[in-house]
Amino acid sequence: MIVLLFTGGTISMKHDPSMDGAVPALTGQEIVHATRGLADVADVEVEEWGMFPGPHMTVERMWALRNRVREHLARPEVDGVVVTHGTDALEESAYMVGRSIASAKPVVFTGAMRPASDIGWDGPSNLLDAARVAASPHSRGKGTLVCLGERIHSALEVTKTHTEARDAFESPSLGALGEVDGGIVSYRRALLIMPEPLDPPQPAEPVDIVQVWAGADARLLDCSRASGAKAVVVAAMGRGNVPPATFDGVVRWVESGRPIVITSRALRGSVGPTYGYPGGGRRVLEAGAIFAYGKRPGQARIDVMLALGTGMSGAEIRELLAR
Repeated sequence: MIVLLFTGGTISMKHDPSMDGAVPALTGQEIVHATRGLADVADVEVEEWGMFPGPHMTVERMWALRNRVREHLARPEVDGVVVTHGTDALEESAYMVGRSIASAKPVVFTGAMRPASDIGWDGPSNLLDAARVAASPHSRGKGTLVCLGERIHSALEVTKTHTEARDAFESPSLGALGEVDGGIVSYRRALLIMPEPLDPPQPAEPVDIVQVWAGADARLLDCSRASGAKAVVVAAMGRGNVPPATFDGVVRWVESGRPIVITSRALRGSVGPTYGYPGGGRRVLEAGAIFAYGKRPGQARIDVMLALGTGMSGAEIRELLAR
Protein backbone atom coordinates (compact mmCIF):
# COMPACT_ATOMS: atom_id res chain seq x y z
CA MET A 1 0.00 0.00 0.00
CA ILE A 2 1.24 3.48 -0.94
CA VAL A 3 0.33 6.58 1.06
CA LEU A 4 -0.33 9.68 -1.06
CA LEU A 5 0.41 12.72 1.08
CA PHE A 6 -0.96 15.90 -0.52
CA THR A 7 0.53 19.20 0.59
CA GLY A 8 -0.65 21.57 -2.15
CA GLY A 9 1.46 23.24 -4.82
CA THR A 10 0.78 23.75 -8.52
CA ILE A 11 -0.52 20.20 -8.88
CA SER A 12 -3.53 21.34 -6.82
CA MET A 13 -4.02 24.74 -8.48
CA LYS A 14 -6.47 26.28 -10.92
CA HIS A 15 -6.69 29.76 -12.39
CA ASP A 16 -8.86 31.99 -10.22
CA PRO A 17 -10.28 34.99 -12.14
CA SER A 18 -10.76 36.99 -8.94
CA MET A 19 -7.07 36.56 -8.05
CA ASP A 20 -5.91 36.76 -11.69
CA GLY A 21 -3.63 33.78 -11.17
CA ALA A 22 -3.38 30.15 -10.13
CA VAL A 23 -4.26 29.28 -6.53
CA PRO A 24 -4.76 25.99 -4.61
CA ALA A 25 -8.17 24.56 -5.46
CA LEU A 26 -8.13 20.75 -5.83
CA THR A 27 -8.16 18.25 -3.00
CA GLY A 28 -5.98 15.18 -3.06
CA GLN A 29 -9.02 13.02 -3.75
CA GLU A 30 -9.89 15.14 -6.80
CA ILE A 31 -6.33 14.78 -8.14
CA VAL A 32 -6.46 11.03 -7.57
CA HIS A 33 -9.78 10.86 -9.41
CA ALA A 34 -8.13 12.61 -12.38
CA THR A 35 -5.18 10.19 -12.40
CA ARG A 36 -6.19 7.29 -14.63
CA GLY A 37 -4.44 3.98 -13.96
CA LEU A 38 -3.46 4.70 -10.36
CA ALA A 39 -5.50 1.79 -9.04
CA ASP A 40 -3.54 -0.55 -11.33
CA VAL A 41 -0.24 0.48 -9.70
CA ALA A 42 -1.02 -0.04 -6.02
CA ASP A 43 -3.59 0.25 -3.30
CA VAL A 44 -3.41 3.86 -2.14
CA GLU A 45 -4.34 5.80 0.95
CA VAL A 46 -4.91 9.54 0.57
CA GLU A 47 -4.01 12.08 3.23
CA GLU A 48 -5.03 15.72 2.80
CA TRP A 49 -2.06 17.16 4.72
CA GLY A 50 -2.29 20.73 3.41
CA MET A 51 -2.84 23.05 0.46
CA PHE A 52 0.24 25.24 0.58
CA PRO A 53 1.94 26.94 -2.37
CA GLY A 54 5.64 26.09 -2.41
CA PRO A 55 6.77 29.50 -1.09
CA HIS A 56 4.41 29.11 1.89
CA MET A 57 6.38 26.16 3.25
CA THR A 58 8.36 27.09 6.34
CA VAL A 59 11.00 25.12 8.24
CA GLU A 60 8.34 24.34 10.84
CA ARG A 61 5.96 23.01 8.19
CA MET A 62 8.71 21.04 6.44
CA TRP A 63 9.66 19.43 9.74
CA ALA A 64 6.04 18.59 10.53
CA LEU A 65 5.75 17.02 7.06
CA ARG A 66 8.94 15.06 7.67
CA ASN A 67 7.56 13.75 10.95
CA ARG A 68 4.31 12.70 9.28
CA VAL A 69 6.24 10.85 6.56
CA ARG A 70 8.20 9.01 9.24
CA GLU A 71 4.98 7.98 10.99
CA HIS A 72 3.63 6.47 7.78
CA LEU A 73 6.91 4.66 7.06
CA ALA A 74 6.71 3.04 10.50
CA ARG A 75 3.40 1.39 9.62
CA PRO A 76 4.01 -2.24 8.55
CA GLU A 77 1.26 -2.18 5.92
CA VAL A 78 2.81 0.84 4.14
CA ASP A 79 5.26 0.05 1.33
CA GLY A 80 6.12 3.63 0.41
CA VAL A 81 5.03 7.26 0.56
CA VAL A 82 4.40 9.74 -2.25
CA VAL A 83 4.42 13.43 -1.34
CA THR A 84 2.93 16.03 -3.68
CA HIS A 85 4.58 19.40 -3.12
CA GLY A 86 4.93 22.87 -4.59
CA THR A 87 7.96 22.81 -6.85
CA ASP A 88 9.41 26.10 -5.59
CA ALA A 89 10.37 24.48 -2.28
CA LEU A 90 10.17 20.80 -3.25
CA GLU A 91 13.93 20.23 -3.30
CA GLU A 92 14.27 21.66 0.23
CA SER A 93 11.54 19.54 1.79
CA ALA A 94 12.77 16.45 -0.05
CA TYR A 95 16.36 17.08 1.03
CA MET A 96 15.27 17.55 4.65
CA VAL A 97 13.44 14.22 4.57
CA GLY A 98 16.34 12.54 2.80
CA ARG A 99 18.92 13.81 5.32
CA SER A 100 16.90 13.00 8.43
CA ILE A 101 15.12 9.70 7.73
CA ALA A 102 16.69 6.32 7.05
CA SER A 103 14.23 3.78 5.70
CA ALA A 104 14.39 1.08 3.06
CA LYS A 105 10.87 2.09 2.05
CA PRO A 106 10.88 4.72 -0.70
CA VAL A 107 9.66 8.27 -0.21
CA VAL A 108 8.94 9.95 -3.54
CA PHE A 109 8.29 13.68 -3.95
CA THR A 110 6.43 14.93 -7.00
CA GLY A 111 4.42 17.92 -8.18
CA ALA A 112 3.45 19.76 -11.33
CA MET A 113 4.74 22.59 -13.46
CA ARG A 114 1.32 23.45 -14.90
CA PRO A 115 -1.92 24.07 -12.96
CA ALA A 116 -5.01 21.95 -13.57
CA SER A 117 -6.71 24.75 -15.54
CA ASP A 118 -3.99 24.56 -18.22
CA ILE A 119 -4.33 22.21 -21.19
CA GLY A 120 -0.89 20.79 -20.39
CA TRP A 121 -1.57 19.93 -16.72
CA ASP A 122 1.17 17.46 -15.85
CA GLY A 123 -0.06 16.63 -12.36
CA PRO A 124 -1.76 13.26 -13.04
CA SER A 125 1.12 11.86 -15.11
CA ASN A 126 3.68 12.90 -12.48
CA LEU A 127 1.57 11.46 -9.67
CA LEU A 128 1.12 8.18 -11.55
CA ASP A 129 4.86 7.92 -12.22
CA ALA A 130 5.71 8.73 -8.60
CA ALA A 131 3.35 5.99 -7.42
CA ARG A 132 5.02 3.58 -9.84
CA VAL A 133 8.42 4.50 -8.39
CA ALA A 134 7.20 4.12 -4.81
CA ALA A 135 5.65 0.73 -5.60
CA SER A 136 8.70 -0.61 -7.44
CA PRO A 137 10.87 -3.11 -5.54
CA HIS A 138 13.86 -1.53 -7.32
CA SER A 139 13.29 1.68 -5.34
CA ARG A 140 13.90 0.08 -1.96
CA GLY A 141 17.02 1.31 -0.23
CA LYS A 142 17.52 4.25 -2.59
CA GLY A 143 16.50 6.87 -0.03
CA THR A 144 14.22 9.80 -0.69
CA LEU A 145 13.50 10.35 -4.38
CA VAL A 146 12.04 13.05 -6.63
CA CYS A 147 10.06 12.06 -9.72
CA LEU A 148 8.88 14.64 -12.25
CA GLY A 149 8.91 14.70 -16.03
CA GLU A 150 9.45 10.91 -16.16
CA ARG A 151 12.86 11.19 -14.49
CA ILE A 152 13.87 9.85 -11.08
CA HIS A 153 16.34 11.84 -8.99
CA SER A 154 17.86 11.46 -5.56
CA ALA A 155 16.59 14.11 -3.14
CA LEU A 156 20.24 14.54 -2.10
CA GLU A 157 21.21 15.74 -5.59
CA VAL A 158 18.23 17.29 -7.35
CA THR A 159 17.52 20.99 -7.92
CA LYS A 160 15.01 23.05 -9.87
CA THR A 161 16.80 24.53 -12.90
CA HIS A 162 13.95 26.11 -14.86
CA THR A 163 11.08 28.33 -13.77
CA GLU A 164 8.32 26.55 -15.71
CA ALA A 165 9.58 23.79 -18.03
CA ARG A 166 8.04 20.37 -17.44
CA ASP A 167 11.53 18.89 -17.03
CA ALA A 168 12.58 21.63 -14.62
CA PHE A 169 14.31 19.29 -12.15
CA GLU A 170 17.84 18.05 -12.76
CA SER A 171 20.73 16.47 -10.88
CA PRO A 172 23.51 18.73 -12.17
CA SER A 173 26.58 16.67 -11.32
CA LEU A 174 25.79 13.15 -12.52
CA GLY A 175 22.26 13.26 -13.90
CA ALA A 176 19.11 11.40 -12.93
CA LEU A 177 19.17 8.02 -11.20
CA GLY A 178 16.66 6.61 -13.63
CA GLU A 179 13.43 7.12 -15.49
CA VAL A 180 9.87 5.94 -15.94
CA ASP A 181 9.57 4.86 -19.56
CA GLY A 182 6.23 3.54 -20.76
CA GLY A 183 5.24 2.86 -17.18
CA ILE A 184 8.43 0.85 -16.48
CA VAL A 185 10.67 2.05 -13.63
CA SER A 186 14.33 1.76 -14.65
CA TYR A 187 17.43 2.78 -12.72
CA ARG A 188 20.75 3.55 -14.45
CA ARG A 189 22.88 4.34 -11.40
CA ALA A 190 22.74 4.56 -7.60
CA LEU A 191 24.34 6.64 -4.87
CA LEU A 192 27.52 4.96 -3.71
CA ILE A 193 27.21 6.30 -0.16
CA MET A 194 24.03 7.01 1.80
CA PRO A 195 24.89 9.45 4.59
CA GLU A 196 23.93 8.73 8.17
CA PRO A 197 20.68 10.55 8.98
CA LEU A 198 20.64 13.65 11.17
CA ASP A 199 17.69 13.22 13.52
CA PRO A 200 17.35 16.20 15.91
CA PRO A 201 14.27 16.95 18.02
CA GLN A 202 13.85 19.86 15.60
CA PRO A 203 16.05 21.91 13.27
CA ALA A 204 17.83 24.99 14.62
CA GLU A 205 16.64 28.35 13.31
CA PRO A 206 17.39 30.81 11.89
CA VAL A 207 20.18 29.86 9.51
CA ASP A 208 20.62 32.36 6.68
CA ILE A 209 21.99 32.20 3.15
CA VAL A 210 23.94 35.21 1.88
CA GLN A 211 25.01 35.34 -1.76
CA VAL A 212 27.97 37.41 -2.86
CA TRP A 213 28.55 39.15 -6.18
CA ALA A 214 31.19 41.28 -7.84
CA GLY A 215 31.77 44.29 -5.58
CA ALA A 216 29.79 42.87 -2.64
CA ASP A 217 30.62 44.11 0.85
CA ALA A 218 29.92 42.68 4.31
CA ARG A 219 26.61 44.43 5.10
CA LEU A 220 24.39 41.39 4.63
CA LEU A 221 26.74 39.10 6.55
CA ASP A 222 26.92 41.64 9.37
CA CYS A 223 23.14 42.05 9.45
CA SER A 224 22.66 38.29 9.64
CA ARG A 225 25.14 38.02 12.50
CA ALA A 226 23.75 41.02 14.40
CA SER A 227 20.14 39.82 14.05
CA GLY A 228 20.89 36.58 15.87
CA ALA A 229 21.24 33.95 13.14
CA LYS A 230 22.63 30.74 14.57
CA ALA A 231 24.75 30.19 11.45
CA VAL A 232 25.14 31.53 7.94
CA VAL A 233 25.78 29.88 4.59
CA VAL A 234 27.67 31.94 2.03
CA ALA A 235 26.94 31.33 -1.64
CA ALA A 236 30.42 32.38 -2.70
CA MET A 237 31.94 32.81 -6.14
CA GLY A 238 33.58 29.94 -8.00
CA ARG A 239 35.72 27.76 -5.76
CA GLY A 240 34.66 29.55 -2.57
CA ASN A 241 36.03 33.03 -3.16
CA VAL A 242 34.60 36.31 -1.86
CA PRO A 243 35.36 39.96 -2.68
CA PRO A 244 37.88 41.65 -0.35
CA ALA A 245 35.15 43.87 1.12
CA THR A 246 33.18 40.75 2.10
CA PHE A 247 36.13 39.00 3.73
CA ASP A 248 36.09 41.12 6.91
CA GLY A 249 32.48 40.03 7.46
CA VAL A 250 33.59 36.40 7.20
CA VAL A 251 36.20 37.05 9.89
CA ARG A 252 33.64 38.70 12.17
CA TRP A 253 31.36 35.66 11.81
CA VAL A 254 34.21 33.33 12.76
CA GLU A 255 35.02 35.52 15.76
CA SER A 256 31.38 35.31 16.89
CA GLY A 257 31.86 31.57 17.49
CA ARG A 258 28.97 30.65 15.21
CA PRO A 259 29.39 28.57 12.04
CA ILE A 260 29.92 30.33 8.72
CA VAL A 261 29.71 27.79 5.91
CA ILE A 262 31.11 28.39 2.42
CA THR A 263 29.38 27.01 -0.67
CA SER A 264 29.41 28.12 -4.30
CA ARG A 265 26.79 29.95 -6.28
CA ALA A 266 27.88 27.79 -9.25
CA LEU A 267 25.51 24.94 -10.11
CA ARG A 268 28.18 22.25 -10.36
CA GLY A 269 31.51 21.57 -8.68
CA SER A 270 33.00 21.97 -5.23
CA VAL A 271 34.55 24.75 -3.19
CA GLY A 272 38.22 24.38 -2.32
CA PRO A 273 41.34 26.29 -1.18
CA THR A 274 42.63 26.96 -4.70
CA TYR A 275 43.11 30.73 -4.62
CA GLY A 276 45.42 32.57 -2.24
CA TYR A 277 44.66 36.22 -3.02
CA PRO A 278 42.76 38.38 -0.47
CA GLY A 279 39.28 36.89 -0.26
CA GLY A 280 40.34 33.73 -2.10
CA GLY A 281 39.17 30.34 -0.91
CA ARG A 282 42.43 29.53 0.90
CA ARG A 283 42.27 32.77 2.88
CA VAL A 284 38.60 32.14 3.72
CA LEU A 285 39.35 28.62 4.94
CA GLU A 286 42.35 29.76 6.97
CA ALA A 287 40.19 32.45 8.60
CA GLY A 288 38.12 29.66 10.15
CA ALA A 289 35.15 29.35 7.81
CA ILE A 290 33.75 25.86 7.12
CA PHE A 291 33.80 24.50 3.58
CA ALA A 292 30.71 22.58 2.43
CA TYR A 293 32.61 21.31 -0.64
CA GLY A 294 30.04 19.94 -3.12
CA LYS A 295 26.90 20.99 -1.24
CA ARG A 296 24.72 23.66 -2.81
CA PRO A 297 23.71 26.56 -0.54
CA GLY A 298 20.20 25.25 0.21
CA GLN A 299 21.53 21.79 1.00
CA ALA A 300 24.23 23.12 3.31
CA ARG A 301 21.67 25.27 5.13
CA ILE A 302 19.51 22.23 5.89
CA ASP A 303 22.54 20.20 6.98
CA VAL A 304 23.56 22.97 9.38
CA MET A 305 20.02 23.36 10.78
CA LEU A 306 19.82 19.63 11.43
CA ALA A 307 23.35 19.45 12.82
CA LEU A 308 22.85 22.37 15.21
CA GLY A 309 19.54 20.83 16.24
CA THR A 310 21.38 17.69 17.35
CA GLY A 311 23.83 19.82 19.37
CA MET A 312 26.84 19.48 17.07
CA SER A 313 29.74 21.87 17.62
CA GLY A 314 31.38 23.89 14.87
CA ALA A 315 34.19 21.36 14.69
CA GLU A 316 31.69 18.52 14.30
CA ILE A 317 29.86 20.43 11.56
CA ARG A 318 33.18 20.94 9.77
CA GLU A 319 33.76 17.19 9.86
CA LEU A 320 30.19 16.47 8.76
CA LEU A 321 30.41 18.70 5.69
CA ALA A 322 33.82 17.37 4.73
CA ARG A 323 32.40 13.90 4.05
